[in-house]
Amino acid sequence: MAHAHHAAHAHVHHIEERKEDRSQGDLKTKVMLRQAASTTEKSKRSRTKNHKTEDQNIDLHKFSSKLESMSAKHSKEKCAKNIRIALQAAGADVSKHPVAASDWGQTLEKNGYKKIKPAFNRPQEGDIYIIERTSGHTYGHIAGYTGNGWFSDFRQKTYAVYKEKDVKYSYYRLDS
Repeated sequence: MAHAHHAAHAHVHHIEERKEDRSQGDLKTKVMLRQAASTTEKSKRSRTKNHKTEDQNIDLHKFSSKLESMSAKHSKEKCAKNIRIALQAAGADVSKHPVAASDWGQTLEKNGYKKIKPAFNRPQEGDIYIIERTSGHTYGHIAGYTGNGWFSDFRQKTYAVYKEKDVKYSYYRLDS
């Protein structure tokens, strides 16, 4: 009789263990599903937050190649146009772009560029700088670094293309 009681008790204990295993398995499954849903939601939020840069992937090589191919020996006063065409060829959204070079900051930022401290002594391919309007230059200036130098509508010898004193620069780098 003791054996029968012991066997029945063992059987009940075994069933309870299986239920516990199943509920732990269900719990593990629920936790895994919750984590997957959370990751998916974070991914969606990330894509939404950075919608422009993730969907547009600016190809810096295309930007540089296009910018260099359009440059002349001397300025034609079309710096913003050349930067726009080069950015567009590289995959940037230049819709609603400004006319004046000095107003391009927001367009760069909507494409993933970040305003940083000027780094003229260590530029990276794709860096862009803007010179604010001056009394002698109503539209300002914009130029991009290609790895082979600074280009706008012409190949610049240096970034310092204005002779005026107190020229104000804004420097942008693509956020990586």
